[in-house]
Amino acid sequence: MSNPASRQSSLNCEQLKKMIREVADFPKKGILFYDITTLLKDKLGLATLIDALAEHYLKQDIDLVLGMEARGFIFAPALAYRLNAGFVPLRKPGKLPAATAKFDYALEYGTNTLEIHKDAIQKGQRVLIVDDLLATGGTANACLQLAKSLGAEIAGLGFVVELDFLNGRKKFEGTAVFSLLHYDK
Repeated sequence: MSNPASRQSSLNCEQLKKMIREVADFPKKGILFYDITTLLKDKLGLATLIDALAEHYLKQDIDLVLGMEARGFIFAPALAYRLNAGFVPLRKPGKLPAATAKFDYALEYGTNTLEIHKDAIQKGQRVLIVDDLLATGGTANACLQLAKSLGAEIAGLGFVVELDFLNGRKKFEGTAVFSLLHYDK
């Protein structure tokens, strides 16, 4: 659901962009990297970010918030706490101790795999998937596929930053996508 309402919060989050450091030529020449670590260390910035995400989802009856390794681990537990929901980590292979389901997905320069405990989601639970960045959508799609394979009802995908020019949102037609901050270049 790519409508304007899914792109806004009543909290003004545009000031958060001033707290994000832009690093040229990282991780390789020609890429402008939006470094959120400078936002995370600001207590008001971090609180505003979590409050805005929570505000968007408070009335949606979320059972579980899924966060993928590694930056999803920053936002998903805090958001789960605010939503009175549980937190489920999606990890790199070999990090979870019990039986897992896995999903292999393509990256720009190779492949990656995410795993989730097979018993992490009960059929029909409403699940929110949260991460720091929506770029091409590959990692978020892997999480979405894993959650669906375990019987989740997908409440939506939530991101701190979306790089609109990469069109990652298009991978999720029919799924609610919400991003706090948008960059067009």
